Amino acid sequence: MSQQHIGTIDGPELVGAVPALTVSQYIRGLARKRPDLVALVDAASGRTYTYAALDHLVGRFAAGLAAHGFKPGDTLLMFAPNLPEWPIVALGALAAGGVVSGANPSYGAADLAHQMRDANARFAFTIPLFLATVREAAAAAGCETIIVLGDADDTVSFAALVACQAPEPIVPSDPDALAALPYSSGTTGVAKGVMLTHRTIVANVVQCLQIFPMCESAVLLAFLPMFHIFGFTVVMLCGLAARARLVTVPRFEPEPFVKAIQAHRVTHLFVVPPVMQFLAMHPLMDAHDCSSLEVICCGAAPLGAALETRVRERLQCKVAQGFGMTEASGCVTASLDEIRVGSSGRLLPGCQGRVVDPVTGADVARGTPGELWYRGPQVFKGYLNRPDATAETITADGWVHSGDIGYFDADGYLYVTDRLKELIKVKGFQVPPAELEALLITHPSVADVAVIGRPDDRAGEVPVAYVVARGAFDADAIKAWVAQRVPEYKRLGDVVPCEAIPKNPSGKILRRILRAQDAARTAG
Repeated sequence: MSQQHIGTIDGPELVGAVPALTVSQYIRGLARKRPDLVALVDAASGRTYTYAALDHLVGRFAAGLAAHGFKPGDTLLMFAPNLPEWPIVALGALAAGGVVSGANPSYGAADLAHQMRDANARFAFTIPLFLATVREAAAAAGCETIIVLGDADDTVSFAALVACQAPEPIVPSDPDALAALPYSSGTTGVAKGVMLTHRTIVANVVQCLQIFPMCESAVLLAFLPMFHIFGFTVVMLCGLAARARLVTVPRFEPEPFVKAIQAHRVTHLFVVPPVMQFLAMHPLMDAHDCSSLEVICCGAAPLGAALETRVRERLQCKVAQGFGMTEASGCVTASLDEIRVGSSGRLLPGCQGRVVDPVTGADVARGTPGELWYRGPQVFKGYLNRPDATAETITADGWVHSGDIGYFDADGYLYVTDRLKELIKVKGFQVPPAELEALLITHPSVADVAVIGRPDDRAGEVPVAYVVARGAFDADAIKAWVAQRVPEYKRLGDVVPCEAIPKNPSGKILRRILRAQDAARTAG
């Protein structure tokens, strides 16, 4: 670490050095110590892979990829729901020296093509259900090879790749090579590739498991999407590194979710705030035996203390929160042994934090809200092809601007209270207001528009559009029009007519005024 600041808060020391291994070497090395244990189970079908099978199939998939022209440095884009094969494919691509870029399965062809093109993805993995979208995107972006979990014309099957008899490719073992390229809106509002190396990812797994240890008898419900950093690092990779059992479900649906907890005796549950609302309130929880649950950890967005307490009391297990970012390879703060209600926990081992005045950049007093900055071995290397955005987010001495407002208490517990950035956080996904505004302004009934986030118990926030109408105005029709053009999490929760959009003299939207007006309106 470089320059120490007066307000710097240190996490505990890391126990031992971060292994100088690639992600696939690290996970496969641990898998070989207990090959007999079950690694992956599909909740719906019961399809199961042991750690021995995981290790073997990762190597075979890597060999199959190489046989089809996949080279070190190539990118494989993942466009599939959570399945036992998702980590096999991802680790196989990494074992072949490649880069993995997970994409949101709710994307349309245009959004998917943008990510394919930006990531320079030559290969894509998907399932038959999504094949039409992938074909359209691949044609537009120049993605050459589509791999399918199944059979389809003009594609390569997963089964054919893992049946490859060629030797596993020998590739350079460079922990500092690019490993993952998840896409995040970061602090600037435009989706960008976040460059994570093998070293940063392995470091975050080691950090998490030191403060949040899991034994080999742990059973994790892997329903958080694996293309998202929470599902990728904290659930998938930490679970496999601990040699736990990962039970996959494609997405959150109430009945399959609860049935999987009961049937597979899930012990560890990683969730986002809307699922905490479900756990606290839904009658399905009382209709099923969820007594196996030992730990529930909530992340991706701040959670109120009251809801955290209600879940703890209802399910009689540990409930904790954590704070993370894609730019941190996953996680920055967490606590398990000493939980403080309403807090996002303490800094991970080897990580440092500061709270600074967003205007001056000067450290503020402990307990005073400001922007959270952090640095540590898990910090990303920058945004792909975006040196401007990288320079805005990482300081010269390695501090990352989180864009979140919060404070550390006297004991080093983090409380996240607000967001400096204007992004709207919906179920853990970031929605740039400017993106929706640019779409809405093209509607014939919209003369001017501003989009803000409105607090929502289930989603965390929902996008709300304040619209200056041009002629006839139908709020429901505008909502439906937007819903046809964006992924589900970007859909408008409300459309509100107004006389004018508040702006400063330079034309910038004064969202704080709109948020205050909206709060007063909804309270009324």
